[in-house]
Amino acid sequence: MTDIKQQEYQLRNEIAQDSLVTQASLAKRLGIAVGSVNWYIKRLVKRGYVKVSHLDRTRLQYDLTPEGMSVFTERALQYAKDSLKVYRFFRQQARSVVSELQAQGITQVFLRGNDEILDILRLTCIEAGITICEKPCDVVIRLTGQEYEIVV
Repeated sequence: MTDIKQQEYQLRNEIAQDSLVTQASLAKRLGIAVGSVNWYIKRLVKRGYVKVSHLDRTRLQYDLTPEGMSVFTERALQYAKDSLKVYRFFRQQARSVVSELQAQGITQVFLRGNDEILDILRLTCIEAGITICEKPCDVVIRLTGQEYEIVV
């Protein structure tokens, strides 16, 4: 996959939303210097990902080229694939934890924390008929690093 810097990817998204956007407004939206925006745009133009047209002496229009769209689409697809791998990893861990809970006859748990990774465990528990307590109960599960930890 072609190496696209995060700022270039963000610029691409902004340009895709508004081809008449100014470098000053891009800098403000992305929280980087105008000079950096100019440098990244020149880099995108040199690579053939963005085309710049002069509308008048002070206004420019930025358009994604077909090659630029392809590269950025490829990056988005790779991100989606990587996200699905992470989801499958945590989903398998959640199934393992639920199996352990069921083997111990545990029917209620409290999930400590509130993020997407714990949401995977929440869904898996609900599917298995394990009640999620609103307040800490006998069994608490938290995320430690990249593992679910059962605290009894």
